[in-house]
Amino acid sequence: MNSGLLQKNEETAFRLRGLYRSYGYQPYKMSKFEEYDLYVRNKSFLLSENILTFTDLDGKLMALKPDVTLSILKNGRSGPGLQKVYYSENVYRPSATAGGFREIPQTGLECIGSLDAAAEGEVLMLAAKSLAAISPEYLLDVSHQGFVAGLLEGLDLPEAARRRAMEAMGAKNAPALEGLAGEGLLPEKAAKALSRLALLYDRPAPALAALEPLAENQRMAAALAELKELCALMEQRGLAEHLRLDFSIANDMNYYSGAVFRGFVPGLAAGVLAGGRYDHLLHRMGRQGGAIGFAVYLDQLERFGAPARDEVDVLVLYDDSVSAARVAAETDALVAAGQTVRAERQKPEAGYRRLLDLRKEGREG
Repeated sequence: MNSGLLQKNEETAFRLRGLYRSYGYQPYKMSKFEEYDLYVRNKSFLLSENILTFTDLDGKLMALKPDVTLSILKNGRSGPGLQKVYYSENVYRPSATAGGFREIPQTGLECIGSLDAAAEGEVLMLAAKSLAAISPEYLLDVSHQGFVAGLLEGLDLPEAARRRAMEAMGAKNAPALEGLAGEGLLPEKAAKALSRLALLYDRPAPALAALEPLAENQRMAAALAELKELCALMEQRGLAEHLRLDFSIANDMNYYSGAVFRGFVPGLAAGVLAGGRYDHLLHRMGRQGGAIGFAVYLDQLERFGAPARDEVDVLVLYDDSVSAARVAAETDALVAAGQTVRAERQKPEAGYRRLLDLRKEGREG
């Protein structure tokens, strides 16, 4: 990563930490290492089972952490009230595009304890404002795992069929869902409802209206009511225009238990933010209540608004009519003002944002 992108990541992380502190979240710092057993016992909640391990001096098997949430749940406090923490940490995961592991910088937060609508709405708002700190043209996609789980409730699907249905939902693949019905693995009515959900992508008002006729049981009705309240809170805060309902992101039923959301900025299809409510994991760790949080993947910013190769803020052009003393004075002043500068006699192939032409016929452009 070049220095400009590294600085952008650091600046973004600094702004996000300030945002989280302003709403009462406390910094949480953890070790790079955890006992490997923590991840073995909870591997179903990890994105990958591949983990970097080493043997400590006392013979204990340790791991470079592939996940932050597990560490917070393991080491965090239990008790009354809410545990509100934020972090800036690196995790170590297999690269999706190249061999080996990547060190991935993340900034995020967790809210754990007796959750209510106010706490959930605050986390969703902070997710939106985190995206706004990266780009004003962000989108925050939201769904609810309870709606999908309620639709599948009572169907007694084989695990393989459930997994295929969730994969088809994630890919917005309605024909694959219909194919499951054709194979007799999924009732036709459920396949049609899942297809409608998978293809739903709209602003809150029309999307919520489209969900109304699909809410056929108590679990789905409760999920719909939660979504309505969350959307109303975002509307109250002036953030609803950036909200979209998208049930293709509600496809990890082992991990998420309630609201699920993903954040996107222009030019990055993979998204830069992911989060949701994960009560299942909290209870598995022996703690009561609920848990919701999100992470901002700062490594994705390497591809967001990345400058051209070797780009600088200001290109200074000069010729024999300009003294070396003036070139030095101009470039030093720009650097002192926080700009990156390249001084040349002619325009190089490297990129620049602004031109300062010191030649007799030139002028600042």
